[in-house]
Amino acid sequence: MKIVVIGGGAAGFFAALNAKQQNPAVEVIILEKTAKLLSKVKISGGGRCNVTHACFEPATLIQNYPRGKKELLGPFHKFQPRDMIAWLKEHGVELKTEKDGRMFPITNSSSTIIDCFLSEAKKLGIAIWTESKLRSIHKKGDCFELDIGQEKPLHADRVIMATGSSKAGWDFAKEFGHIIVPPVASLFTFNVPNFSLKDLSGASVTSAKLQIKNTKFTQTGPLLITHFGFSGPAALKLSAWAARYLAENKYEAFLQIDWLPDLSTEEVQKSLEENRCKNVFLLPKKLWKALLLKAGAQQIIHSKSSLLQLLEVLKKDTYKVSGKTINKEEFVTCGGITLSEVNFKTMESKLCKNVFFAGEILDIDGVTGGFNFQNAWTTGYIAGLSAALSE
Repeated sequence: MKIVVIGGGAAGFFAALNAKQQNPAVEVIILEKTAKLLSKVKISGGGRCNVTHACFEPATLIQNYPRGKKELLGPFHKFQPRDMIAWLKEHGVELKTEKDGRMFPITNSSSTIIDCFLSEAKKLGIAIWTESKLRSIHKKGDCFELDIGQEKPLHADRVIMATGSSKAGWDFAKEFGHIIVPPVASLFTFNVPNFSLKDLSGASVTSAKLQIKNTKFTQTGPLLITHFGFSGPAALKLSAWAARYLAENKYEAFLQIDWLPDLSTEEVQKSLEENRCKNVFLLPKKLWKALLLKAGAQQIIHSKSSLLQLLEVLKKDTYKVSGKTINKEEFVTCGGITLSEVNFKTMESKLCKNVFFAGEILDIDGVTGGFNFQNAWTTGYIAGLSAALSE
């Protein structure tokens, strides 16, 4: 039996490794259209590779997926972060957990993961064909014919599609009858024209509450001020949950920020009245001065109206967002193959037998923190095993 994996990224590679480990007799070929393998693994986490997240309860884990959380519950009972940690340890790679739950190789290098995968592929005898662009794929009886520009088509008994957010991958899936949920960007930063805080670029707060005004979309967490707007985990997570809403509104919205989410409005007001606008909240000094300026309260507050103005800025600071900036490290797409068309027990297409899917080609995306890679590992693991075992 021959399995062809289309895509040499995280999901495709892991599917290939597990297919061959499950059934050593099967022939496994990875097709990668570029000269580079595992490119997202290489750049993830600033080159450190945020492999997964230290969240070991499937019901909790799925809460980090704006799209696909219901479908991933079953798969996470089969293969979750604990299983990925064990798989890597078995293959000589140790991970460490950071304060925020993100997990990285103890070497702090993505090369550790890449070298592990390449070494295992070589040991197992998996064929890796780089610069092999798929031109067409057709089902002929019980097998598939793949045109990759060679004199004769490549034949496969099973196909695992792990083409990420590639339009070509979705086009091939359409030929098998699949409906594609229109792709839009997820995990991006917010652009604010004429940004009043641009001189504070690089300043951050450990906790701020962000909300797309007049919507249910809200996130609380670390926030980074940049020269063009807002970034950091809170902004990236908000963009993920509101990805489709923001796309539909052409990335025009009002962003409301609560700079003191751990304190009620009443508590902040009382503190302002008692301390006459001293920075008792321990916000960065430059940010505090900028917020005072915005509220027209640079001097000690004498009037109740100026105090209330500052209170409004601290709890409901508002910025007009226009446009987005893709965070290259964390770039993820919302959209892909309609999830109801896939059997999540096997990752097999419900429309075309012996076609399996893994990773970002599906309409699944997670927030920042290692969750997108965990989706790749889990769906890749199940797709690989299922393809190797299917009759």
